Amino acid sequence: MQKIQAAILLAATLLVGCSSIPQSEPPVACAPCAVCPTCPPLAAVTPPAVFTRTLQPANWTDLPGWAEDNPAAAWPAFMLSCRGMASRPHGPSWKRVCDLAKLADGKPKHDPRRFFEENLRPFAVVAGDATVNGLITGYYEPLLNGSRTRNKGFEQPVRSVPDDLLTIDLSAVFPELKDKRVRGRLEGNKVVPYWTRAEIGARGDKLPSKTLLYVDDAVELFFLQVQGSGRIKLTDGSVTRLNYGDQNGHPYQSIGRLLVERGELKLEEASMQGIQSWARANPAKLEALLNANPSYVFFREMPNSKDGPIGALGVPLTAERSIAVDPRSVPLGVPVFLATTRPNSPQAMNRLVMAQDTGGAIKGAVRADFFWGFGKEAGEQAGRMKQSGRLWVLLPPEAAPK
Repeated sequence: MQKIQAAILLAATLLVGCSSIPQSEPPVACAPCAVCPTCPPLAAVTPPAVFTRTLQPANWTDLPGWAEDNPAAAWPAFMLSCRGMASRPHGPSWKRVCDLAKLADGKPKHDPRRFFEENLRPFAVVAGDATVNGLITGYYEPLLNGSRTRNKGFEQPVRSVPDDLLTIDLSAVFPELKDKRVRGRLEGNKVVPYWTRAEIGARGDKLPSKTLLYVDDAVELFFLQVQGSGRIKLTDGSVTRLNYGDQNGHPYQSIGRLLVERGELKLEEASMQGIQSWARANPAKLEALLNANPSYVFFREMPNSKDGPIGALGVPLTAERSIAVDPRSVPLGVPVFLATTRPNSPQAMNRLVMAQDTGGAIKGAVRADFFWGFGKEAGEQAGRMKQSGRLWVLLPPEAAPK
């Protein structure tokens, strides 16, 4: 990895243009030469777009439904957040509040609502263009059928992280990209993009990646990758768990949007359930559709447990009290008050949640993915959820914007 970072730094240095190497001694005079070729002008380099968002101070009365929500239902998730934030850069600013929470936890007269109101302050999340509303989607932990061996009916491989997948931190060259990591592979002495979804499928067993198991449905496997975790019921009746391992570095492309653009689905049909129905009706077109999304997720196997899947914060997610966020906007672990509506409904859904996960499609200041939990019913809700909503982060004085 040090060699790769050094190569990147060297390449950045060399990008200044076509210049001659300085000589330690005066050059020896020589006969005039032909006209030297002119260095081609360098293409203009567009710096990465600067992500901006502001946190506007608010009052508890500004949070719609705060008085009606039950903060006690979010308290266990908050305690998990305190555990996860301890090792984060912003952890020290939460130490006092989390220490107080540990002392209060389990006490007979403990009042979570009072605790939050006395120790935290709400701040409205506002995007760089001054918008306060954003997209709120849903996700869940699915259950798939699988086998340890490849056989008839179980032919879709679930892969572990490949040995040749490189993760390169660009912050050494571009400090503004401190949260950006590039994934690739070595080809000779060059770092090139990692294989796309289509290329991974074509390479098959040539990919230096262990096949963890095989599942029975290509579409279910695709959505397992979108969700980032799931449980697998094996042919012997046992259940194992898959958690996100890594990703091939290619951007996620929505196949639902693609089907709408092609006129094969109406906009209101482009839900997880609608895509599954389309796949059953169009098996010959399925592989090409899935490959239109070049992103590919690799997994790691975990023992089954009663807890939720492990999110990006490193703690188990809590059904209906955890969300995935863009960490550039909302620090992982912090409490967030979410104001939105239930899937395909005008009915308000306002509640305290914890920012405990991230996702490839979760980009933007006012953007969240609501974790519905495990199983079919949770999947039904998650698949239909595409709502508008607002976010307020709850911060102690030590972490408040100056």
